[in-house]
Amino acid sequence: MKLKETYLADFVSLLFPQLCAACGESLVGSEELICTECRFTLPYTDFDGRRDNIVAQQFWGRIKLEAAYALFYFMKGGKVQNLVHGLKYKGMKEIGTVLGQMAGSRLAKNEVFKSVDLIIAVPLHKKRLKQRGYNQAECFARGIARQLGVEVETDNLVRPTATETQTHKGRFDRFNNMQEVFILKHPERLAGKHILLVDDVITTGSTLEACGAQLLKIEGVRVSIATIAYAE
Repeated sequence: MKLKETYLADFVSLLFPQLCAACGESLVGSEELICTECRFTLPYTDFDGRRDNIVAQQFWGRIKLEAAYALFYFMKGGKVQNLVHGLKYKGMKEIGTVLGQMAGSRLAKNEVFKSVDLIIAVPLHKKRLKQRGYNQAECFARGIARQLGVEVETDNLVRPTATETQTHKGRFDRFNNMQEVFILKHPERLAGKHILLVDDVITTGSTLEACGAQLLKIEGVRVSIATIAYAE
């Protein structure tokens, strides 16, 4: 960039500062979306190095998984909540892609995730998709896909039934709420594949369990899970 253009860019940034999506502080220099400090200090889980991590343990005795992963710990009022809120409710789709790339760069070093053939994001009901304009889990999935070098399939696992919000439900009620919610339109395309199932935040795991149960009905399918954050 020429010196004159650099000065102009600096002047514009003073008038209209770009803010970090995690902490809200002004971005400087070459920083994009998430500031350098936040990229280093966000509450990473390091679950990619532990087969028996907390997320994996949630599914023991429920569905068989190859591996389970969450990029961050989720805390109310924290920076990760700011990122998820921006992704889901402020139209900031790019947050999902960036976080997906951050997760994917870690998963690409793990032997289990290296064998993933295909990524599927937990789908939204068409009414919710129309309201939001995009599926936040799919944004995250596409970021991971860039790092793993695999495709994201979006037209197979679908959610024809709208469900009540899960926010204030307990684990048992969440599970009942998700029964028979998801269907596969082309199960034959998935036979024998290792599928990475992706969502935004995992709490009780009921949604992922319902999706995983459908996928595991297909001959030879193996399922792993990745999410942006784990909320205790």
